[in-house]
Amino acid sequence: MSKQMLTVDGLQYSNWSREIFEQMREGGVDAVHATLVYHETLRETLTRIGEWNRRFEAHHDLIMPVQAPSDILLAQQEGKVGIFFGAQNCSPIEDDIDMVAVLRQLGLLIMQLTYNNQSLLACGCYESEDSGITRFGRQVIREMNRVGMVIDMSHSSERSTLEAIEISERPVIISHANPIFFHDAKRNKSDKVLKAIAENDGLLGFSAYPFHLKNGPDCTLEDYCDMIARTVDMMGIEHVGLGTDLCQNQPTTVLEWMRNGRWTKEMDYGEGSARNAGWPQPLSWLRDSRDFPNLTRGLRAKGFDDEEIARIMGRNWVELLARTTVPMA
Repeated sequence: MSKQMLTVDGLQYSNWSREIFEQMREGGVDAVHATLVYHETLRETLTRIGEWNRRFEAHHDLIMPVQAPSDILLAQQEGKVGIFFGAQNCSPIEDDIDMVAVLRQLGLLIMQLTYNNQSLLACGCYESEDSGITRFGRQVIREMNRVGMVIDMSHSSERSTLEAIEISERPVIISHANPIFFHDAKRNKSDKVLKAIAENDGLLGFSAYPFHLKNGPDCTLEDYCDMIARTVDMMGIEHVGLGTDLCQNQPTTVLEWMRNGRWTKEMDYGEGSARNAGWPQPLSWLRDSRDFPNLTRGLRAKGFDDEEIARIMGRNWVELLARTTVPMA
């Protein structure tokens, strides 16, 4: 496999460190969609951006910010990892539509409309009643289209996702989830949603988070690549990529923040349970970013050719960002 093949991971949220950045380079990862926030307010989001600015300064030999898709190619040329920001919730904009443009100017390329729960914009996948896109949500979708911020429906409900695709004038993505046909989890997506994403010229990033996989931490690389092959038959090779959802070296307190934020006094276990409350065991074939070559080998063993593997491993992500992140005139 050519060294020129781009590798892009469409979602990680790790306890960022030089060790992790070195692992990314060792595994041939050229760019990562890094979660900036979950439930943070605007002011807290600015602090997260400031923290990343310090990382870019301290580790400038390993990482660089991605403000445009061309920066991913530049990162590869310079032997660095390009980092592009995403928000896993709409909390950073609070109730102010003007903050969409402000955050886009600060480098936020992707924003989810919900994180499991009902938000001001849309319904999350954990709500019992699917209310769809709100009035505010319709306006924010149009503004995200205008400024070139990608709409991500990874944690959203079915109706909300289909309505977002219908409303949006630009492609919509699911950065990190899997098909329900592979594993019936609340976070995974139906055939109807996946076909709509493909028709919208969007992208699905395959998750490697064990709660999203058949047999959990025991899911095999062969089964994972079988899932990819079947999804490609449904969506087309241009509309799939990776969104591993790797969360390395994070303490349990971070998992609890992701699940509970400030919205509940009771412990919510999300995709886990009281008996399985912690981080799931990692996959044997994707313990960290050094194992990305295993995915390439698995795809080749499944019968994908060089061109198809290059698309899945990263090129589709670059092309998706190219058609979604340029501001409208």
